[in-house]
Amino acid sequence: MKLNGSDIICECLIEQGVDTVFGYPGGAVLNIYDALYKYSDRINHILTAHEQGASHAADGYARATGKVGVVIATSGPGATNLITGLATAKMDSSPVVAITGNVTRDGLGRDSFQEVDIKSIAAPVTKKSFRVMSMEELAPTIREAFRIASSGRKGPVLVDVPKDISAMETEFERVSPVCDVAATPDNDYKRAVEIIKSSKRPFIYAGGGVISSGAEKLLLELAHRMDAPVCCSLMGIGGIPGGDPLYFGNLGMHGMYETGMATLNADCIIAIGARFSDRVAGDREKFRENASIIHFDIDEREIDKNVVTDCALLGDIKETAARVLELLPQLEHGEWLKTIENWKKERAAEPQESGYPSPQHILGKIQSMKGDGDIIVTDVGQHQMWAAQVCSFNKPRTFITSGGLGTMGFGMGASIGASLARPDCRVTLVTGDGSFHMNLNELVTLKSYNIPVVVCVMNNSVLGMVRQWQKLFYGRRFSQTDPHRATDFSSLARSFGVEGITVTKPEEVDSALERAYALNAPVVIDFKISPDANVLPMIPPGKTAAEMITELE
Repeated sequence: MKLNGSDIICECLIEQGVDTVFGYPGGAVLNIYDALYKYSDRINHILTAHEQGASHAADGYARATGKVGVVIATSGPGATNLITGLATAKMDSSPVVAITGNVTRDGLGRDSFQEVDIKSIAAPVTKKSFRVMSMEELAPTIREAFRIASSGRKGPVLVDVPKDISAMETEFERVSPVCDVAATPDNDYKRAVEIIKSSKRPFIYAGGGVISSGAEKLLLELAHRMDAPVCCSLMGIGGIPGGDPLYFGNLGMHGMYETGMATLNADCIIAIGARFSDRVAGDREKFRENASIIHFDIDEREIDKNVVTDCALLGDIKETAARVLELLPQLEHGEWLKTIENWKKERAAEPQESGYPSPQHILGKIQSMKGDGDIIVTDVGQHQMWAAQVCSFNKPRTFITSGGLGTMGFGMGASIGASLARPDCRVTLVTGDGSFHMNLNELVTLKSYNIPVVVCVMNNSVLGMVRQWQKLFYGRRFSQTDPHRATDFSSLARSFGVEGITVTKPEEVDSALERAYALNAPVVIDFKISPDANVLPMIPPGKTAAEMITELE
């Protein structure tokens, strides 16, 4: 059948199983939006307030489902507004396809109105970026974008379509999506098993690759077969049930005391789908000083990039973990587990500022009210770390956060995408006043589509995490971290037509959350917490858990 380029784009999206896209129209994508009007019975388009919000929404949709998220933007500033969202998805290996319009082919390179070389701009922050320069390339390029985004180490792909291509006609034939089956590397499984068997103090460090590959059950089986403690990176949270007795929490700069101590004392660290980022392995040499390292990963470039390994198992974790399990007998490490339990008991509770709602109390109440399938999305900062420390996640894809890029403003778009992707689940956005200010314009999207996200603003009226670093490392010189903003978040929410609640006292926390969740509508709760609340413990940058800070004056 003969179709124009815009219809072909819609047909390719349907081929790939896409039912929801996020975006913002403009001149260079008018033809595509005209086609979306015709295909509106099969493709649901969500109009955000800003293209960055749309990119984070597509990312949140992908993280909540495992499917490829799709975002559409016009040329020039519309396209460049996607870059932060694409970089966020790239760092966290989230599958997103961005389709941008551009000026007509004869206008390229002439500084035409709203022209930008988005293909080149996006190249460093995507797995691949394309520009379609002929009609014959259009459908194959869209299909290839989805294949690349969803195969191997997942990530974002951009396809730039000049406006004249979106209007031209050509023959189109539907095809079925092709699944990319990766070759199985020749791994030394026997060596890995021998290292594990000889270990007295093994420790499993699980990352986002576990969730990306759908290997959660295998991780749980491997942990119990090894009788080994498990910790997770931020991206790995939910990869093992939070209530499992072998799970001891998150790891890293703001991880748990017991997981930090375990890394110091382990004689074997088994990293599964994790990349030893600087927030986990601050001092890379000392991190492996007393331990053998076994690294499971799908991306060969990650092996020995940050921490030198003793044994690497390349490939999809579902396959590599299964192969190890075939060879591994049941092991016992009861004394080692008791030691970690004792460290857990030694963990000191952060003292609370009297008179203020406590972040731990707020998150504890949220935890008590959420079901196993409910989703918590966070922005970036102290609130993010508190959520990781306090809340428990028994299912994968229920904790959504910007780990690698640390994108303030990620949460509003991501919570929109997650809620639309999983309407059966309650979505809570935990954010800070600094992060919320970044993209609070997306409240209009929550209201326009009646998306029932409960936005919990940990409002300490300062840029809390940066201020905490200034306390510790900059002689308490609080340069530009006390912005003196007078934003009334409850009034702001009401100006968008969203319910707003202000909480100033500890005794108001429970009733505010109960009221918000009962509404089944978008709500903003402004929790006035102390500006001196800290995230502890903390491992200073470039240091090890031996230098962990457990209290502040």
